[in-house]
Amino acid sequence: MKKRYIVIIAAVLLAAICLGGSMFTVRENEYGCTVRMSKIISTTDAPGMHFKVPFIDSVKYFPKATMLYDIPPSEVLTADKQNMTVDCYVLWNVSDPLKFYQSLGNTTVAEERLNALTYNALKNVMGTLSQSDIINMEDGGARNDIYEGITASVDQLAVNYGIKVEDVKIKRFDLPEANESAVYTRMISERKQIAEKYTADGNYEASLIRNDVDKQVNIIVSNAEAEAAKLVAEGEAEYMRMLGEAYNSQEKQDFYEFTLALDALQATLDGSEKTIILSQDSDLAQILMNP
Repeated sequence: MKKRYIVIIAAVLLAAICLGGSMFTVRENEYGCTVRMSKIISTTDAPGMHFKVPFIDSVKYFPKATMLYDIPPSEVLTADKQNMTVDCYVLWNVSDPLKFYQSLGNTTVAEERLNALTYNALKNVMGTLSQSDIINMEDGGARNDIYEGITASVDQLAVNYGIKVEDVKIKRFDLPEANESAVYTRMISERKQIAEKYTADGNYEASLIRNDVDKQVNIIVSNAEAEAAKLVAEGEAEYMRMLGEAYNSQEKQDFYEFTLALDALQATLDGSEKTIILSQDSDLAQILMNP
């Protein structure tokens, strides 16, 4: 009777062990692959409880979510034979667990393979661009075209490993330390040349404006002086006309001449010298001699 209980208990324990070994759980963000004799016999991505043959089958789990792999910076050669250091990352996921397991086995090996594939794609694309084009590239659309081309190239090769490459993004381009100083010096020199050209163009435009202003000033002053001279001439002509009308007889003319002579005499006697010389037939002499 005691042996019977022992057998029953052993059978229950064995059944529990077998039942526990025949179940496995798959999460929402992973694939569950049943492996038998080093071969995957079934794959599921349905979350929940699943069953396998205990003690014979094992389960391999592979991530289903998108993963980011930050590729170590590496050097590439541009079309003009200049070295540049490129730093990028890859967004990828497992698209075919069976092929992924057969070709790579785990994510560590997958990242190593992605590193090599991405580097080769970068080397090929960067080899078609010159260093100046890469440094001065300001059009975001052009950069996106480069990213898309690299992504398509890497994805085309990665599909053979059960990998889907969603995106390849370049974080930064760097110059090797040996080249940075020379490139910065060249860039500074180019900017100085551009600044000097702008300064020279500005000075030239300023000289044109100053010359034009001086010309306009000279024209305005000349016109004003000509107008002033014309007005003076017209005033003198009017003055002479009025004198002519005022002294239109011989007696008036003689009187005018006499007053002018008096004004001249007065101006002469106003100084410190009181001696004057007059001819005998001068009207002033007659007045002074015979007042």
